[in-house]
Amino acid sequence: MTAGESAAETSEPAPPDDTGEGKYVYCIIRLERSREFGEIGIGGGARVYTVTHSDLAAVVSDTPIVIYDPTRENVLAHEFVNETVMREFTLIPMSFGTVFRSEKDVLALLKSTYQAFTDVLEKMQDKIEFGVKILWDRDKVVAAIERDNDEIRRLKDEITRNAASSTYFARMQLGRLVEAAMEEASNRYVADVHEQLKDVSVASRSNKVIGDRMILNAAFLVDRKAEKPFDEKVKEISRQYEDLLTFKYSGPWPPYNFVTIKLKLEKAT
Repeated sequence: MTAGESAAETSEPAPPDDTGEGKYVYCIIRLERSREFGEIGIGGGARVYTVTHSDLAAVVSDTPIVIYDPTRENVLAHEFVNETVMREFTLIPMSFGTVFRSEKDVLALLKSTYQAFTDVLEKMQDKIEFGVKILWDRDKVVAAIERDNDEIRRLKDEITRNAASSTYFARMQLGRLVEAAMEEASNRYVADVHEQLKDVSVASRSNKVIGDRMILNAAFLVDRKAEKPFDEKVKEISRQYEDLLTFKYSGPWPPYNFVTIKLKLEKAT
């Protein structure tokens, strides 16, 4: 299934320096009036509120104009604000560390990209994201392959019976056959998961796997009303493969993997 992706491209004020006070922007929502979200912002509980233009609003907090380090505390604060806003609104999440010099610059962003943001919000209306990671038990998968693959089983038995005289090339051949079968099995498992989740999701995106055990690192865009069916389907698939695969399931999240906001930095005049 092809992942859905929307992009808005605009110009941002100069990159942050170490002087003055700016606005940290968490996300964009559709809202015509001012709104307070509490003292939950980055930097130790900063007040989170909206800057509005027409029916668009940027969710912001006041901040020194600094480059924020992606520490656990800072990243969790950024994500917590977006998760709080997401409970009531469809949102376009901004990247971690997005700092503008002033409220005027935030308003300029909303005005210059009004149509692009509006289009993206319409596409993302009532959509949320879930993460699905799959890890396999390599030894168990190899054992299953050896049971089901006649050629691999025959070659392994031959090498085992003739351990003293078996050649290096025979062992190399066995290794290549096993690796090829492992790759085929991985592709088959991943394809089956995507196929089974297709009817309960809007789109999916596969990200880079991490480590030798992971075979899938994917994000799924799901309609809010399909959250329960999606959850039940993931659990069902997990039970189908419980002897071989481990599922790590997270969410709901804002649609980070399905909205791309590209801000072109301009040097200050």
